[in-house]
Amino acid sequence: MKRIKENPCIKEALLYEQLESKKVRCKTCERFCKIGVGKLGFCKTRMNLDGKLYTLEYGDISSISANPIEKKPFFHFFPGSKALTAGSYSCNFSCPWCQNWDISKTAPNLARSNYVSPERFVQMIKEKGCQGTSISFNEPTLLLEYSLDVFELAKKDGCYNTYVTNGYMSAAALRLLVEHGLDAMNVDVKGCAEAVDKYCGADMEKVWRNIKEAKSKGVHIELTTLIIPGVNEDEECLKSIASRIRKEVGENTPWHVTQYYPAYRSLELGLYKGRTPLKTLEHARETGKKEGLNYVYLGNVPGHPYENTYCPSCGALLIKRSGFDLVSYRITAENKCPKCGEGIPIVDAIRRL
Repeated sequence: MKRIKENPCIKEALLYEQLESKKVRCKTCERFCKIGVGKLGFCKTRMNLDGKLYTLEYGDISSISANPIEKKPFFHFFPGSKALTAGSYSCNFSCPWCQNWDISKTAPNLARSNYVSPERFVQMIKEKGCQGTSISFNEPTLLLEYSLDVFELAKKDGCYNTYVTNGYMSAAALRLLVEHGLDAMNVDVKGCAEAVDKYCGADMEKVWRNIKEAKSKGVHIELTTLIIPGVNEDEECLKSIASRIRKEVGENTPWHVTQYYPAYRSLELGLYKGRTPLKTLEHARETGKKEGLNYVYLGNVPGHPYENTYCPSCGALLIKRSGFDLVSYRITAENKCPKCGEGIPIVDAIRRL
């Protein structure tokens, strides 16, 4: 036990309660796993050690890189900047189409952990020419304790902090993230309630709750839906997502509808066998626009005109993109369209850094 706890990736969890017979209930995400002594929760990143809950991947970094913020994707948050992006292992969802399955379907392994201290991580932000952080790649909620420490240090250094998440953190975890410096979240809206329950084993209402709560606390929100034929591309589903975004999060909330490609167990389960057809993505964008959303983007289709930002009032091209690169940026320093003066909702480095 002593040798295990000496590993820097082992740290007592912040959110849990002790139950009878030394069992514990994890309160990090909405699964609220009840865990017996020596056992792991659903995500396999948290273990009950003698009646206390510990994370097994504090600072255990599986991947780290300097990424354009557009890759997250964030199109209305510090455009053109770079975020030092890190992930660890595992997930609290069971999506069979996962595009990052090599780490999200792998449990942390203490024998080969790659510890990066929060202090070293924040040092690397400037060394890599970045302006902020992004906890991503696998589900960042599982790195909660590490995220909080990184965010506080990054804020002191004048950097922004972001999450790319399925949005299934507990209300208490979300509150801690905001209190410690979370600036922006891109949340996966994976589909409608039935599909998310069937394929991901999760309650979509909890995700919507967190989206609305984060928005109310001043966190910048962008949403992404991986469009998978046979899962979430039908008219009723797309309309319901778009309508809910407009009504509950706001018409100016960016919605990224992205191209799926077969990965992990998608073929085994008989899901769509090829990339999402372009016309399906364009239809999803059209549906979002008809439902009143001002900014709907296509993703994973580099060079498509719908990855650009247009003024919702006059249609002027404001930000031209090519993949993750900005080709041109015409929004004024006051965040307005230079042609008609329409206000454009952008959190930008000109004002914030």
